[in-house]
Amino acid sequence: MNREDNELHTTRRAFCADLLLTSTAVMLAAPNLTETVAAQNSMVAYPARKIEGAELLLPGSGLYFNYPTRNDPAVLLRLSEGEYRAYSRRCSHAGCSVDFDGRSRCLQCPCHRGAYDGRLGHVMFGPPRRPLDEIVLEVRAGGHLWAVGKSIRDTEIITQGPQRR
Repeated sequence: MNREDNELHTTRRAFCADLLLTSTAVMLAAPNLTETVAAQNSMVAYPARKIEGAELLLPGSGLYFNYPTRNDPAVLLRLSEGEYRAYSRRCSHAGCSVDFDGRSRCLQCPCHRGAYDGRLGHVMFGPPRRPLDEIVLEVRAGGHLWAVGKSIRDTEIITQGPQRR
């Protein structure tokens, strides 16, 4: 084996050492990557507003309300006993108002046939590229449900479902 072949030949020990160093670097960088993604979702506090009629919702149903202003349509979903989610009704694609479909438990945009999952607000299919903004909820004295802020989700989520335009 000449000197050139020796320089190109990697020993098993050198390969394992390089692999260990690379793996360690990836593990140390992972928390920073997670923080970067989390920083893209931001919570904006607004004046708290009691959601009238929330206590009357049956599991699997929805209630339309406005939050944070009367010009901001929102929807409250009661997914199961004691489990609520609320979202802005403005589609993240073109701003059309999404509607809750109790049978499929999803939020549908009539403008371009986009759909969002009711449990997470994530895009199921269609042209939207990011989830719906989530309304932050709080249960207060007497079991009343209040909207207290909005979680703005800037993270683009790409799904594997069929794309419709």
